Amino acid sequence: MIMVGCDFHPSYQQVAMLDTETGRTKDHKLMHATGEAERFYRALAFPALVEIEAVGNDQWFLCLLQKLGHAVWIGDASQIRASYVRKQKTDRRNAKHILRLLVEGRFPRIWIPGAEMRDHRQLLIHRHKLVQICTRLKNELQHLMLNQGTQKKHKLWRVWFVTGASHG
Repeated sequence: MIMVGCDFHPSYQQVAMLDTETGRTKDHKLMHATGEAERFYRALAFPALVEIEAVGNDQWFLCLLQKLGHAVWIGDASQIRASYVRKQKTDRRNAKHILRLLVEGRFPRIWIPGAEMRDHRQLLIHRHKLVQICTRLKNELQHLMLNQGTQKKHKLWRVWFVTGASHG
């Protein structure tokens, strides 16, 4: 089995790889824009186990690995960092450390939702932000009207939405 410890960044990733059958290890720096990372994971023997820290902007990478048939484990970044003895941190050391945690059975794996649940959560977050924007607009309009001495209460919203939509 192939195990890969991955220090993921938006434009590249540093990986430390272990072949459990031969005991050989390798290090690679893989660029995303050139397709180097995708070619690397396509060439791996199946199934490979890839471990990464929980970071943002990695959804495309997780989908790619799952599509290629590799197992993906996401680790708690704060626990991974807390288990790191050495203060000076480099990408190569971090990738090797992630791999070492897995080999020693200490990798702090966390649960990640499936693609459908992630999409649903993203839609809920987007809706929540839209509601916040609408509330801020209403509050600002109310504030402006009160400063002009006009108090229409709930009628203000009906007039604003009807006339605002026709003039906008």
